[in-house]
Amino acid sequence: MAERRDVLRWGLAGTLGVALPGAAAVLSSRRTTGRSPAGRPGPVPTATSSGPPVEAFTDPLPIPAVLRPVSTTDGVDRYEIRQVEARQRIRPDAETAIWGYEGTFPGPTIEVRSGRPVAMTHHNELPAPTVVHLHGAVVAADHDGYPSDFVLPAGGGWDTDSGVAAHAAHSVAGVATGSRTYRYPNEQPATTLWYHDHRMDFSGPQQYRGLAGFYLIRDEVEDALPLPRDAREIPLMIADRAFDPDGALFYPSTDPTLHEPGVAVEFHHSGVLGDTISVNGVAWPSCEVDAALYRLRIVNASNARQYQLALDPPPPGGSGFIQIGSDLGLLPRPVRHDTFLITPGERYDVLVDFAAYSPGTEVRLRNTIGEGPTGYVMRFDVARRVTDEARVPEALVPDPEPPPATGPADRSFSFFSGPELTGLPPTINLQTFDASRIDARPALDTTEIWNLTADPSHPVHLHLAHFRVVGRDGGPPAAQDAGWKDTVFIPEGGVQVAVRFAGYRGRYVFHCHNLEHADSGMMANLEVQ
Repeated sequence: MAERRDVLRWGLAGTLGVALPGAAAVLSSRRTTGRSPAGRPGPVPTATSSGPPVEAFTDPLPIPAVLRPVSTTDGVDRYEIRQVEARQRIRPDAETAIWGYEGTFPGPTIEVRSGRPVAMTHHNELPAPTVVHLHGAVVAADHDGYPSDFVLPAGGGWDTDSGVAAHAAHSVAGVATGSRTYRYPNEQPATTLWYHDHRMDFSGPQQYRGLAGFYLIRDEVEDALPLPRDAREIPLMIADRAFDPDGALFYPSTDPTLHEPGVAVEFHHSGVLGDTISVNGVAWPSCEVDAALYRLRIVNASNARQYQLALDPPPPGGSGFIQIGSDLGLLPRPVRHDTFLITPGERYDVLVDFAAYSPGTEVRLRNTIGEGPTGYVMRFDVARRVTDEARVPEALVPDPEPPPATGPADRSFSFFSGPELTGLPPTINLQTFDASRIDARPALDTTEIWNLTADPSHPVHLHLAHFRVVGRDGGPPAAQDAGWKDTVFIPEGGVQVAVRFAGYRGRYVFHCHNLEHADSGMMANLEVQ
């Protein structure tokens, strides 16, 4: 009988494109019985190689609610968010206990205007410390969510925790109890950011429990473009999860109370990979769409899983995805793709023209590197012909200042996670994270060339700093590398990026966005001088 960790390893096989013993056998039937680590038998969603999971496409896609500010006086929008325990129906057959911003996964969407500051007060009503990071934001260091800038639970009990005490000595903003107000200037172009938990050593289990949400910046340039709006602009937060038979989330923490860090040794190398794909907090949802142009703002909020996204069936003539934005805003011109890879932490802003399909067509969003159930993400049901004023612009925003030409690197960083099942910690330049060590000291308002290499592949995220990809494995960037980014996929080989350090001085981090790798030490400090 298959163990739960084997199901997750089969997901790894789909991600890495390798065969693991027993994977083919489990895919030969629609459903098989698995066993959780506690030994309780229960169903595990599986699929044949020719069909989706039996639970797929039964629940409609939810759209996260947009949170309204509690006040807008003095030119500042002020928000209040509670971090609480709740229950949510992720799978159609059970309710699941989650941790959520305002009690939902994803949390409420925050929509702001470029240049208008926000004061965001988070109240920690959870049984563990939290840290909030606004991923991709240009913010002062003491509002960035440095991993040891803990907000301790309002109920107390953590002041004497040894881990909190050890890490607090190296915090940037200090330790708070009950709540913290984060200030975001939003001095950035229109883009798709997201906020999530970033607690030192525990970002994996805490984000896995549901602490993530959209943060959308809008501006006048975007407003003037003939892009899809309102119901035809859809945020999609993709996140894989695994479940125990009773519907509880399965996460292999060595200490489920989250006092002592660590994940079972089987997941040091791969990270935690689930067998159920959720979108906006629902497993394999469906979404009714008009035969019209739609804008999909896609975030990969998975701990470790990569997705090679494709439309099935593809539209006549191909190029089903029209990329209009990257991590950090709109591109100068649209880029067309039949498929694209999105790794943890990355965002892609794409248009899909469902008018290319006949009403009644069911269009599946597939993950072509997934095995069995992880090969399916969601389904779009094309309902009707409509009048549509949106169109694909020929140009979006002015060409940004070109990055420096590729050349000798100012700095080089190697991301190495060690052989599977050895328990060796993931490292950067063969060093694990040390909060007292500064690994890079760039000067404010400068651009540096960084060489980033990986063994095996890793998604790498830089806080504060934004960059352009200028080369991949000795060649030019890939088509989907266009635009300004804060997270980049590094295959076995390397990428060269031109990194711009602007906005603020102070101490930030950069790390692998495979969260189990980051929690285990694949993180480093940069201090902008």
